[in-house]
Amino acid sequence: MMNSPDIVIIGSGIGGATIAAGLAATGADILILEAGDYIADSPVNRDQRAIFQKGHFRPKESWYEANGAAFNPGNYYNVGGNSKFYGAVLSRYRREDFSEIRHREGVSPAWPFAYEELEPWYSKAEAMYQVRGALGADPTEPEHSAAYSFSPVADEPPVADVRARLKAKGLHPFSLPLAIDIEKWLSKGRTPWDAHPNSRDGKMDAETAALLKALEYPNVKIETSARVTRLEAGASGRIERIHYEQHGEARSVTPKLVILSAGAVQSAALLLRSADERYPRGLANSSDQVGRNFMNHNSSAVIAVSPSFRNTAVYQKTFGFNDFYLSDGEGGPPLGNVQLLGKISPAILKGAMPRVPEWLLQRLTAHAIDFYAMSEDIPHPDSRIMIDGNRIVLHWRRTNWDAHLSLVAKLKGILKSIGFPIVLSKPFDKRTPSHQCGTIRMGNDPAAAPLDPFCRSYDHRNLFVVDAGFLPTSAAVNPALTIASQALRVAHHISTEDFAP
Repeated sequence: MMNSPDIVIIGSGIGGATIAAGLAATGADILILEAGDYIADSPVNRDQRAIFQKGHFRPKESWYEANGAAFNPGNYYNVGGNSKFYGAVLSRYRREDFSEIRHREGVSPAWPFAYEELEPWYSKAEAMYQVRGALGADPTEPEHSAAYSFSPVADEPPVADVRARLKAKGLHPFSLPLAIDIEKWLSKGRTPWDAHPNSRDGKMDAETAALLKALEYPNVKIETSARVTRLEAGASGRIERIHYEQHGEARSVTPKLVILSAGAVQSAALLLRSADERYPRGLANSSDQVGRNFMNHNSSAVIAVSPSFRNTAVYQKTFGFNDFYLSDGEGGPPLGNVQLLGKISPAILKGAMPRVPEWLLQRLTAHAIDFYAMSEDIPHPDSRIMIDGNRIVLHWRRTNWDAHLSLVAKLKGILKSIGFPIVLSKPFDKRTPSHQCGTIRMGNDPAAAPLDPFCRSYDHRNLFVVDAGFLPTSAAVNPALTIASQALRVAHHISTEDFAP
């Protein structure tokens, strides 16, 4: 164990693992503290009844609503973080997402820098995560300085049929940018995808694409089952000590630089729990914004069914469309993104419909294709993470829901018009971590944001926060690539401006 490393990274998800990979070549002694452990290759990883009906991988913890009601969150604690269970869609924010956007229910604020500042790092992150995709089909796609290194994953025949039907309606379906080694995935027995854990089966996640590369360097180490409990700031304001628990034993470490990457919820909770006499509102919180501006995408599963359609696809998640991303298609405010889900099976669907027998759900899913509708949640200071002792209290002030309902209604109408007479939808709630973000946002004004545009705390000059918490807005696409890109940008900044080993 390193007792006084140069850098400690708390968390090994997309933010933590990617910045570790970006800093590894500096020669700095880097210690990664991860609350969970590695996901082993086990039959339960492919057991959909265990995953979706019994909640095998869900954490054994409760969070609380403001009224005291408890719920079980869908966040995961393991090496690689939530990315071990993600769908591996690595989309860029649109150029417009970096500017102020007016929605039906408010304004999505501008970022502290433009798309062009992050664009080179998007390309580097796409290369690191081996993203497969194609340019030219999506009219909302911003400029890329480099093409994708890998061709997109091809549609299987039933999926290609639906893509063609949508295109014939005047829509612009495009191949999803996917972080997948499809050949490896096929050779490993076609392991299921969305919400299934990746035990190095073909997903390019935080562990497989970034962390394993970082750990090739002898100066980078990871400790698992190491849950950080408190950060300690010294008289100068610098973070001087990190306290954590490992296998029931209290430990601490004294780094020169701290990078907090525990996730939007846990990072905010840790800073709030670290309050002391000098910082009674918590660390990095002179702005009183830590924990605030929590966002969670408005999202729904939409299942289209037709007796004449037979879905034999194994890997379904290959295309999406953004025709209603920048407007509602009629000159009104934006609605959001639509993309395919991984194939929903009877065992998966029964998790949401427990009273329906699987044999009946088999008849349904055999004739269905499954979509995911996603709309932006607008930041609001009253949407926030709080703590009550050791409890995490989530007060999610959902915004822009009416726009999301309009997106779902439009999608249903489109699917019915292309030959699917039955279209079902189910919204996701707070138990599903639909891209949680915000809570420790970056900005140019220290009175309004805890972090500067390089994710450095305005209050503690040796503290950076590099996870979904720094995002000023949620946009309406999967945020993982944006987090990874900013992590590489921050790593470059630290290595060239802030830190010399």
